Amino acid sequence: MPLILPSNSISAGGYEVDNSLRFDEPSSTDLTRTPSSAGNRKTWTYSGWFKTADGSDGRFLVAQTDGSNLVDFTWGSNGEIYLGIYESGAWKEVITNAKHRDVSAWYHLVIAVDTTQATASDRVKLYVNGNLQTSLATSNYPSQNYDTSINNTVSHIIGRYTSGIYFNGYMSELVLIDGQALDPTSFGEFDEDTGIWKPIDVSGLTFGTNGFYLDFENSGSLGADVSGNGNNFTVNNLTSIDQTTDTPTNNFATWNPLENYYQSNTYSEGNLQVQTANTPFTYNFATIGVSTGKWYWEVEYDAKSGGTDQPMIGITSTQPTATDHELGNFPNDFAWYTDNGTGYLANNNSYTDEGFNAYTVGDIISVALDLDNNKLYFAKNGTWEKSGDPTSGSTGTGAISITAPASTPLGAYFPSVADGTTSYNATFKANFGNPIITISSGNSDGNGYGNFEYAVPSGYYALNTKNLTQYG
Repeated sequence: MPLILPSNSISAGGYEVDNSLRFDEPSSTDLTRTPSSAGNRKTWTYSGWFKTADGSDGRFLVAQTDGSNLVDFTWGSNGEIYLGIYESGAWKEVITNAKHRDVSAWYHLVIAVDTTQATASDRVKLYVNGNLQTSLATSNYPSQNYDTSINNTVSHIIGRYTSGIYFNGYMSELVLIDGQALDPTSFGEFDEDTGIWKPIDVSGLTFGTNGFYLDFENSGSLGADVSGNGNNFTVNNLTSIDQTTDTPTNNFATWNPLENYYQSNTYSEGNLQVQTANTPFTYNFATIGVSTGKWYWEVEYDAKSGGTDQPMIGITSTQPTATDHELGNFPNDFAWYTDNGTGYLANNNSYTDEGFNAYTVGDIISVALDLDNNKLYFAKNGTWEKSGDPTSGSTGTGAISITAPASTPLGAYFPSVADGTTSYNATFKANFGNPIITISSGNSDGNGYGNFEYAVPSGYYALNTKNLTQYG
């Protein structure tokens, strides 16, 4: 299995990115702008941080005229980074050999174009995480002094191809420089302690006539350009709920679509929503697993297609190897399971009625995982089950004893969900701190991270890389 541990983890110091914007293909989300006057069409730089939800067919930036002149900067269908410039009826393409498929990590991508260069390979340069991409599957460069459609008075689209192929995932720190071909050091640097490529403050750059800087910090104006140019974008099917704090400097957990061989589940909303398939009822789990510390998250049981309720919410430390492995099939699976109006604890292929209540569509389940004492707690709509109290020093009858992570197959526990039937599918919405549902109250952990519906127990933390560096 692709056991993805958290990427982009820097403990402290340096420039902090506050927000990103979540794009969702089923919701047809994008940003659009048409410049009122042309800028430099030969020389420009585009920079951005991206976290893909599926590693394929994501549009970073597209600019089109009448179909004879097009720029398409794309996450390719197999995870390659692609730049296509449609020139005089033919595509001029630069495509990386490297595949970028890690749905848990943030990538920094820079494309620098200068068609005035005499050497063809100097006209287009692609950078990934600070590194020039020299291993190219295709390297067909535009003609010298060619005028691209970028910075022309045509539609510039972020998150969508003209024919309707949309980006799935997160974008942050989007910058267009009109009139300069810059290298990545204008936008990022290698951390001196970890060697990880990280963002720097770009506000002092010279952006040029049609340049822009989208930081997504204004939830009421998500397309606002903060470069000083006022080159704002029109927001399409994106709302304040799509503004997140999952960023290149603090990476949050999501569901893991790469662990989907047996499940055949459907993922959306930046991999925070998962719909189970009808026939398989194998569990799905998150991109971040933990082996120490105390952790908190919420899951809304959002919908079902029919039949009786059979949702399963919990944790796992075992990879499923068949389509009928329910959450709770293995000794190190633990799930709160509802079946026909009765609540159970599912563990080691056994379902015991230990006084757990049932839950149904619309309920929000809180999960508190204490790996200092190897205990697990559940709450429904803010009330802890069986008088359980996750707060340090008090366990109550609702504390579920679990195996120490070091003695489990994966050496860590992962948040997990499933349904226990082949007769219908279920939809779960995770809140690891970046909700896709409207939060009526608003609660963060002790470090100020996350936006949860219910109070985070004292000493418990959201699943993100800042917290993992400190407590994981």
